[in-house]
Amino acid sequence: MIRVKEVSLIGDDGEQIGVIPTEEAINIAMERNLDLVEVAPNAVPPVCRIMDFGKFKYRQSKRAHEAKKNQKVVHLKEVKFRPNTDQHDFDFKLKHVMRFLEAGDKAKVVIFFKGREIVHREGGVRVLERVTAATEEVAVVESPPKQEGRTLMMILAPKGKKKAT
Repeated sequence: MIRVKEVSLIGDDGEQIGVIPTEEAINIAMERNLDLVEVAPNAVPPVCRIMDFGKFKYRQSKRAHEAKKNQKVVHLKEVKFRPNTDQHDFDFKLKHVMRFLEAGDKAKVVIFFKGREIVHREGGVRVLERVTAATEEVAVVESPPKQEGRTLMMILAPKGKKKAT
């Protein structure tokens, strides 16, 4: 599949063999029961390496798997409040928010308005301010309160953690 006349060849043990015709490089690879793999196609002449391509693909997939395993996935957890939430219910839901933040996840705090409650938006803003004040030691406000339809929401992110994008 390599269609150039000459290639710069690297042996299976990593030593530089030099610039040789492509057919000769293919023959060398066949003698060693290995594959000729084009490593740098944009170089002049293209760089090829003699290697076991199956083993190379296996190592590459193992490296990708390790990198994926070491990643930290940040989830966005949602907690819903109402503008007239009583103290006990507020404390109970606040515990959930704190648990999410301490686990390293982001928390989306949503105030849901029913019926004519939407007229008194300041009640929902007060609830969000109470949540912000209660979580200020462990969280930062990533997205300030904003209204979308009948909901008022803000997003809290854990402090001291890098923000995942």
